[in-house]
Amino acid sequence: MDKKSVRAWIWYDWANSAFATTMIAAVMPIFFSDVAAKSLSKNTATAYWGYTESISLVLLVILSPILGSIADKAGKKKQFLRFFTYVGIASSLLMATIGEGEWMWAVALVIVGTLAFASSNIFYDAFLPEIADEKDRDMVSSRGYAFGYIGGGVILALQLVLIQQPAWFGLTTVLATQISFASVGVWWFLFSIPLFRHVKETPKKTNESLLKLSKSSIRQVVQTIKQLPKYPELLRFLIAFWFFNDGINTIIKMATIYGREIGIETSDLILALLITQFVGLPFTLLFGKFAGWFGSKRTLIITIIIYLFIVLLGYWMTTSFHFYALAILVGIVQGGSQALSRSIYSQLVPAGRNAEFFGFYGLSGKFSAIFGPFVFGLAGQLTGSSRFGILSLAIFFLIGIALLWKLNIDKGKQEASRDIHPQ
Repeated sequence: MDKKSVRAWIWYDWANSAFATTMIAAVMPIFFSDVAAKSLSKNTATAYWGYTESISLVLLVILSPILGSIADKAGKKKQFLRFFTYVGIASSLLMATIGEGEWMWAVALVIVGTLAFASSNIFYDAFLPEIADEKDRDMVSSRGYAFGYIGGGVILALQLVLIQQPAWFGLTTVLATQISFASVGVWWFLFSIPLFRHVKETPKKTNESLLKLSKSSIRQVVQTIKQLPKYPELLRFLIAFWFFNDGINTIIKMATIYGREIGIETSDLILALLITQFVGLPFTLLFGKFAGWFGSKRTLIITIIIYLFIVLLGYWMTTSFHFYALAILVGIVQGGSQALSRSIYSQLVPAGRNAEFFGFYGLSGKFSAIFGPFVFGLAGQLTGSSRFGILSLAIFFLIGIALLWKLNIDKGKQEASRDIHPQ
């Protein structure tokens, strides 16, 4: 294992996590509600933000199989990673130009930036087998994940000072926020340099055109879907995952703009999400220990029940104290639910077909995350209150819990061990 390449790879997670914390979770949703969508009602602004997230994910679902196939076969991961990184950086810098009432310009840039961020991660993840031996990958992957948490938290803390005390720097609050957006682009660029300099790509030769690669990847997805009924417990888990994962992702993406709509101050919203970043690390490890004591299925169900309480708290939330409590609860269960889901799924995957089924797992996770923001926005628009939008997420968690309750992991392992090959 080349330690310099590993360190360079890990720094990229630090680099692009700035986009996730600033643009998706914390600062941009508030700015969208208060400034970009100022000409709209608060309820409508929240709904439009939900639709924006759904559109981004629809586009990503369409592109993911094609990009994944390129990453596997074409030997051009670094070129595509650089391209999507620069698109994400450019969109972040351009977000500094969003002014009052320019919600359509904001929507366009958020869609492009989110698509670039997620697409770059496809190629970034694909480098892991090349920079780390199999025995080291869990450790390297975990370090990257941890660095992402810390990097996102550090830049968010700096932005919080800038936005909350703009007079210290001779700025207005709007200008300080716009500078924060530009800082994401600068941060992403600077901390990407080590990866582009030190991580080498293993060359591959392929005679397949981009069109052929796209067609073969789509055929692979269709083939995997056809195979799912042969593994009933895996299919049961996937359906459960589609529901509760959609609820989780929607809470992450909609919490801040919802909090702003009901009148919680910007400083409280950003500080609460900053706390979430640092609460997540120890509790992710703690839930791993709980899974060893109580079983992974039981522990995962506990995390989803906590998410159900988060939804109810969100519905009744009226004060900043409530939002802090909500943010801490999300930090407690977010990493654990993700890690346990991946662990359970790995036990149900058919023998010798890990790459195929984990590729589908990643794609289905993105697909499932489309509907929650849309339902949230639609429920809020139809009822005139986004409180009903967050309450609507309860159904996603209830269905997920019901399906997991019936999941038989031992039976699923037996199904996975059968020597069944695609026809």
